[in-house]
Amino acid sequence: MNAKPKELVIANARIVLADRVIEQGWLALSDGRIAEIGEGRAPAGAEDAGGDLIMPGLIELHTDHLEAHYVPRPKVFWNPVAAVISYDGQLATSGITTVFDSLRVWREDGAEEVDGRAGVLAAAITTARDSSLLRADHFLHLRCEIPMPSVVVEARELIDRPDVKLMSLMDHTPGQRQFRDEVKLRDYYRGKGGGKTDAELDELFAKRFEYQKTYAATNMREIVALAHAYKIPLASHDDTTEENVADAVRDGVAVAEFPTTIEAARGLHQAGIDILMGAPNVVRGGSHSGNIAAVDLAREGLLDILSSDYIPSSLLMGALQLPEHAPSIGLPAAIRTVTKAPADAVGLTDRGEIAIGKRADLIRVHVAGSVPVVRSVWREGGRVA
Repeated sequence: MNAKPKELVIANARIVLADRVIEQGWLALSDGRIAEIGEGRAPAGAEDAGGDLIMPGLIELHTDHLEAHYVPRPKVFWNPVAAVISYDGQLATSGITTVFDSLRVWREDGAEEVDGRAGVLAAAITTARDSSLLRADHFLHLRCEIPMPSVVVEARELIDRPDVKLMSLMDHTPGQRQFRDEVKLRDYYRGKGGGKTDAELDELFAKRFEYQKTYAATNMREIVALAHAYKIPLASHDDTTEENVADAVRDGVAVAEFPTTIEAARGLHQAGIDILMGAPNVVRGGSHSGNIAAVDLAREGLLDILSSDYIPSSLLMGALQLPEHAPSIGLPAAIRTVTKAPADAVGLTDRGEIAIGKRADLIRVHVAGSVPVVRSVWREGGRVA
């Protein structure tokens, strides 16, 4: 969608670098890259940013929000390409220029309607990309529910795609990890479209216990081996116990998504694994599942990356609120959690910070009270929003 301009200069901006803020600065872009960074008076003909923040485009490693566009109501399936375009537009206007679309790689009879449709959505993303309809740069994050019987087969169907850049190891069996409290899991399903009865939930949980017992250990080995064979970074999910941490270390995990306890977070940090938490958790002041608050991890120096998870606009809002919750975190460090840190975690060395030679993926942000507004978005130097 974006055409790379030969040259663009943006002036009168507060420029957020990886380690400091230039309070009155300017940027020159050329051929999709950052060519110069200056302070004070800018070259003639510059575009005036009006004193707004200029920061790197946000990088999102885990969002399943595409599913809400594809299945907006129970049993309502939208045109998948149209869903991708709508979702992509929401990402761009939220300041996200690189996204890892999290697709559910499993099927389960009687469960949520987007299960088993990763291939449909992956194909729709390709169609939209090939038609130059996308504003953000899209990669795939394969969410692998380890106990599910078909997860390895379905992962193999997608693994050859060049845009697969992250795989996560998930296990939502009742009574562990995110849903150690089975009552909370029951409440979660009652709140989802369809409202299952206790008898239906008893049947569903019994089936999941059986799947976990029968398939989880073998599937875990095969998915980990598959990721390593294709050199795809791995993420663990909802680590809770010392055993979960040990498993993440054994499997060579790069990112730990949403650890649920402070003990697990400390163990992961000590092992050198990046910790990702939800930006909605920061904005709301706590986890919707009743687990550890992201700001508590931030105060202990245990938070590396934020993810918008289910609300794209929360990514920028959460990052900008971090310094309020954890005074030791300044603005550059807060913005690193949504730019440089996620880029580094998955090996995207060409983006994630404002530095000469990096991709000119940039956003202009105006803060009105406590609400940030994305006024302009550039991807590789071309304006996309």
